Amino acid sequence: MTFSIRTITRALSRRNRGIRFRPERWIALLAELDRRGERRHEAGAFLLGTRTGDLREVQDAVFYDELDPEAYKSGVCILHASAFAALWSMCRARGLTVVGDVHTHPGSAFQSEADRTNPMVAREGHIAIIVPNFAMGRPATATLGVYEYRGDHTWIDHSGGSAIRFLHNDFWSNFL
Repeated sequence: MTFSIRTITRALSRRNRGIRFRPERWIALLAELDRRGERRHEAGAFLLGTRTGDLREVQDAVFYDELDPEAYKSGVCILHASAFAALWSMCRARGLTVVGDVHTHPGSAFQSEADRTNPMVAREGHIAIIVPNFAMGRPATATLGVYEYRGDHTWIDHSGGSAIRFLHNDFWSNFL
């Protein structure tokens, strides 16, 4: 029994960096991305929440097409300047900040050149999550593209096996 408690305590103590979702929020977000993308074009959302040190806590999401009705018109996510003014206004009203963004891709969840060179929020520490297959079903965490912006168009890649240690969206996230 002691070994189990020690192992669990170690695992939970490593969750002081990255991005955390309550599991039900994560599942609802994926379902809504699937619905909005109609399984044929990209869809996305800004993740609103709080940041304490290197840990971001997601408390709400604002979908791109709520800010810009034309966001998905080209098939990829494109937002115009007025969408960002509305986003910052929402953040002020809710007392939250943008801690990340999430969008879908057809096929695998790789960071495209456009994603890499045009971050949705070019602020150090911003997290960009890419969901494969237009978010159909419930993609495993290890299949997601998870990228942390470091400034000057540089990113840290937390995808694959690293995503499991950086993106906290499981049962234990309810207790942290």
